[in-house]
Amino acid sequence: MKKFLYLFIYIALAISCASDKKVNSNTIYVSIAPIKPLVEGIVGDDFTVEVLVPAGASPETFEPTPKQFVELNNARLILGTGLLEFEQQLLSRVHDQSKVIDLSHGINTISGSCSHAHHHAHCHHGIDPHIWCSPKTLAIMANNIHSAVVAAMPDSTHYTTRYNALCERLTSLDKDVEKMCSNSTLPYFIIYHPALTYLARDYGLEQVAIEDEGKEASAKRIAQIISQARKDGIKRVFYQSEFPESSVSVICEDIGANAVEINPLSEDIFTNIRNIVSLITE
Repeated sequence: MKKFLYLFIYIALAISCASDKKVNSNTIYVSIAPIKPLVEGIVGDDFTVEVLVPAGASPETFEPTPKQFVELNNARLILGTGLLEFEQQLLSRVHDQSKVIDLSHGINTISGSCSHAHHHAHCHHGIDPHIWCSPKTLAIMANNIHSAVVAAMPDSTHYTTRYNALCERLTSLDKDVEKMCSNSTLPYFIIYHPALTYLARDYGLEQVAIEDEGKEASAKRIAQIISQARKDGIKRVFYQSEFPESSVSVICEDIGANAVEINPLSEDIFTNIRNIVSLITE
C-alpha cells in the first residue's frame, strides 16, 4: 500500500489535468474480471470495458499505476464490488464520485474475515467480498449495472433489451446450479480460502475452509478437518489459483483426496461457475 502514498502528489496533478480533458465516454472500468461480462452483456460494443486488476493478479496485493488512476478519472463509469479494500483505497479518490458504482447494493452480505496470511487484507469492514461467485448475487449485480448504465445514458433503450437477455442467461445458470446442488449427496466441500461463501449459502451447500479468520488453521483444526473428511469420504480439496498447491497438498495426502485448482476470478463467469459447482457436487 506504500505506493498509494507516493501517488498522492501525482494524483493531485492528475486530477487537475483530467478535469481539463474531455471525459472518455467510450470506456467503462470494472474492478475485477468477473464483472466484465455483466457489463458487456448490457452495453455491447458501445463501450470498451477495461479491468482494473489484470489477469493473474490478486486483488489483495494489487496497486494501481498513476496511468491507471488518470484513466479512471476519464472513464464514463467505474463499477466495483464495493467490498474489496483496494476499491475503497483507490475509488474514493476518483474526482467524480457519481460515476463510481457499488454493485453490492441490495445484496445480503455475509460477515467474516477474508484476509490472507502474508498478504494485505482485502475485504471491507469484515464483510466477505466474494459476491461474484453466486448466480443469485450476480443477478443483483447485473441489475445494479443496468440501473447505472440507464441513468448515465437515459436516451438509450437497447440497454434494457440487452439486460433482459443477460437476465435470461443468469436465470439459466441459476437453474443449472440449483439442479446440480439438489442432486448432490456430498455433505460439504473443503476449500483453502473461503471464496465460495455466497455460493454455498444460496444453494444449500456447506463450505469448510482451511483458513480460519484469514489465518492458517491451527494444528487442532486441521486434524479435525482431516479426521472428519476421511469418515465422510471427501475426495477433493479446492484451492484458488493465486495460492500454491502446497497450501493443501499435505491435507490432501492425509485425507486421501485430490487437490483441485479453481479460479473464482475468471472472467468467464458462466462457464467457470458451472465447472466449479460440477467439481463440488460430483
